[in-house]
Amino acid sequence: MKTCKTCWSRRDFLFRSGGGISGLALAHLLNQDKLLADEIVNSAACEAKAIGFNPYAPKPTHFKPRATAVISLFMSGGVSHVDTFDPKPALTKYAGQPLDGKVAGDVIVRQGHPGPLMPSPFPFKKYGRSGIEVSDLFPNIGGHVDEIAFVRSVFGQSNDHVQATYEMQTGQVRMGFPSLGSWVTYGLGSENASLPAYVVIQDGRGGPLGGVNDWSSGFIPAAYQGTLFRSTGDPIVDLKPPSGTVSEAQQRARLDLLAKLNELDMQQYPGNSDLAARISSYELAYRMQSCAPDALDITKESEATRKLYGLDDKITEPFGRQCLMARRLVEHGVRFVQLFHGGMGNQNTDTWDAHGDVKANHSQHAAESDRPIAGLLTDLKSRGLLESTLIIWHGEFGRMPISQRGVGRDHNPGAMTVWMAGAGIKGGQAIGASDEFGYKAEQQPTSYHDLHATILHLLGIDHKKLTYRFNGRDMRLTDVYGVPIPQIVA
Repeated sequence: MKTCKTCWSRRDFLFRSGGGISGLALAHLLNQDKLLADEIVNSAACEAKAIGFNPYAPKPTHFKPRATAVISLFMSGGVSHVDTFDPKPALTKYAGQPLDGKVAGDVIVRQGHPGPLMPSPFPFKKYGRSGIEVSDLFPNIGGHVDEIAFVRSVFGQSNDHVQATYEMQTGQVRMGFPSLGSWVTYGLGSENASLPAYVVIQDGRGGPLGGVNDWSSGFIPAAYQGTLFRSTGDPIVDLKPPSGTVSEAQQRARLDLLAKLNELDMQQYPGNSDLAARISSYELAYRMQSCAPDALDITKESEATRKLYGLDDKITEPFGRQCLMARRLVEHGVRFVQLFHGGMGNQNTDTWDAHGDVKANHSQHAAESDRPIAGLLTDLKSRGLLESTLIIWHGEFGRMPISQRGVGRDHNPGAMTVWMAGAGIKGGQAIGASDEFGYKAEQQPTSYHDLHATILHLLGIDHKKLTYRFNGRDMRLTDVYGVPIPQIVA
């Protein structure tokens, strides 16, 4: 039996085609310009019918939305609420004393033994007309307190980074569930057919410990998973074929054949979510070749705007670039932008995970993020985008009011602060409260499900009605829980 040395496998063909752009995409788009033969158009139409064709088509809301886009600012590692946005004078009053006996139940730590109560090394100051107190870690964000609603009574289930981050992103501590951005995209579709509806931009030092699970689509169609952009270099790798590798005529011929191959695949594997998502992504990639470079070209920004985000300073430039990219993406119709600050290199220095020295750790990361975040708020407001964009600042958990290793703090899922701005939210308010030491959420305890219900409400979605049938059950982002925070949605 002879072996064909020139035959290509389907994988080889996709690779050699140089584009990663399916014939379905080309067929559909060129059909609009009447450039393809009828048989190719018919092939694409057949395939389009098989996959429902456009999973990103805009969808109606349940009621009038307050926001049409979300920018999530996720601080990886666990920010200490008692050192940032939740002042606790009792930590100074009882400094050096044990927490045991001052709160109900046993004091549980993740590592070692409970240390004594430790006051914050950062002084707090009142800002704005509202007089909200913010530590001197965030003087620039402090200037925006009258636009921000601080929720000081958020709590989670896990003190593990991976599980806690996953819970904040999906509402669950177990893997396999759709992320918030995936649910939003599934529920609303996209406002720009030439860009992904859900974009993720990681810290240049690396992503969260959970990796792609934190922006996965879980059991809903794979088309709704986040699309990862880079914050430096080319944001989208291999968006176009390398120059000179293939002529336009050659690429067109190969893509025409791909349309037929994809049709055969869809007939063989009907309802294959991954295959349908891949075909949809090819179509999107084709469109992105012309739209994405313009949307992400921050060189078009004025010098004043670049300085506003801190691009003139090597400390603030990395996250400032992420924030500026987020604004440009929202401006171009992207529905959900997820930014991660803090990478997974050295967990104790490259993230907010301040086990060893909370003063050194938080001083570093606040210096990196304070100016860019304030710049984002200022820029969105000046462009009239803040009213239609929800900004949420959060992490996976707070930190303990007691010391660890002398001057550090351990994980604390029992209390943390999350803040929101934009979307017509009434700013200058502190919602809920942790106990006098910041150990547990006490007044108006707010779960991650409550946060998710609130975000969906601001987008015009009833969290109880946004469902996906899986394993015989109508699944929700909020499971069977969740109540929108009344002070925010009022």
